[in-house]
Amino acid sequence: MSKELGLLLDKVRERKPLVHHITNYVTVNDCANITLAVGASPVMADDICEAADITAIADALVINIGTLNERTILSMIASGKAANAKGVPVVLDPVGAGASKFRNDTAKRIIDEVKLSVLRGNISEIKFMADLGSETKGVDASESDMENTDDAGQIAKNLAKKLGCVVVISGAVDTISDGNEIAYVENGHAMLSGLTGTGCMCSSLIGAFCGSSPENIFAATTAAMACMGVAGEDAYKTITQKSQNNQRKQGSFHVALRDAISSMDGEYLQTQVKIGGVRFA
Repeated sequence: MSKELGLLLDKVRERKPLVHHITNYVTVNDCANITLAVGASPVMADDICEAADITAIADALVINIGTLNERTILSMIASGKAANAKGVPVVLDPVGAGASKFRNDTAKRIIDEVKLSVLRGNISEIKFMADLGSETKGVDASESDMENTDDAGQIAKNLAKKLGCVVVISGAVDTISDGNEIAYVENGHAMLSGLTGTGCMCSSLIGAFCGSSPENIFAATTAAMACMGVAGEDAYKTITQKSQNNQRKQGSFHVALRDAISSMDGEYLQTQVKIGGVRFA
């Protein structure tokens, strides 16, 4: 199982997939750099005049509604349809779903008009997408939702079956399901939740892994989440080793996180990953 996840990371570095992002302007730089760090190639083209054309030559499409506006919605839909026509994996990050009618309607429109490969969000976002009456805190999961994650596996499994895609619930333990199997990635560190854009970066990593291994979206998605989790652990070790008073420095953690992913290889990932639930072939 862990060996397969490691091989999927090596495949990203070997194939260098082109990942088209239509993403938010708060984290666009982080998404581009984390895509480069894992060995893939990012492109960010959100104008309707070229978005679909760029998707048609890409290996994966990542749609992120974090800083939503009417102009990019058309590009998201057009790009999603272009990806479907070409068999390109589509990753949707429904940032803040449940927070406003505009955002909610857009998230629902995308899943109605575009066939997704992966839907990744926090527990509140995924509960909203599953019509389970979530509470939101802006773009973050609500405290009440985070305190009640015992049924995360079943939520992910049911929604994955309904949408016909892989569903990821990010959290202290990441939950991934394809509607049949459930995997739990137990790697990570609490500092990841205090850094803007780690969820967006996870979606970019998923795009990179799925773009290089479209034949196995479930395993590729699990490998991407494992990669981020292991990198979070390594980044924390790096900054505490360098700090004489063991301070938790977020700026240093941000840099160390990117360094950890850029230096990671498949062999190392397979020795560090902690997976519960599913066993891959």
